[in-house]
Amino acid sequence: MSETKHNPAEEINGQATAEQPNVNMGINADENMAGTTHLNDAVATEDELEKLQAQLAEQKDKYIRLMAEFDNFKRRNAKERVELIQTAGKDIITSLLDVLDDCDRAEKVMQSSEDVAIIKEGIQLVFNKLRNNMQSKGLKAMESINHDFDVEKHEAITQIPAPTEALKGKVLDEIQKGYYLNDKLIRFAKVVVGN
Repeated sequence: MSETKHNPAEEINGQATAEQPNVNMGINADENMAGTTHLNDAVATEDELEKLQAQLAEQKDKYIRLMAEFDNFKRRNAKERVELIQTAGKDIITSLLDVLDDCDRAEKVMQSSEDVAIIKEGIQLVFNKLRNNMQSKGLKAMESINHDFDVEKHEAITQIPAPTEALKGKVLDEIQKGYYLNDKLIRFAKVVVGN
């Protein structure tokens, strides 16, 4: 009978294994033992961490600058809006100053002259200048009389019997004119409707 020596290193978990050659692959499976792969991984991880931290710092800086730029934009926009509201009527007011000057001249003439025809002519000139000035700014009077009553444009003050059958449902009189500004209704016409 031949005896075989039992090598405990060859038996793993109660099973016998063939002897394997000791191959040094440079892999350190145990962190307490010397090896190159573990150390290289740690260095690479530190480099990656530094790179990520640099990218994070760069993105933070971009974010802070963007937020500061947006805050400046909001402040500038609010300031411009306030200035626009304060000076929104400047253009129209400036154009009406000529009409106001004409009104002052007409008032002086009315006080010094008793010729009604000259006073009427002067006032008519002032009114025409005012109308032309307003039309140049986009104001247009609504034509309502003898047109069909439209609730989208007219506000009926009262109804009266129509003088003819054809005038029923039409505007017979205009108490207050309606106006468009650049083709947008800005004031309803107050009218009397025939029924």
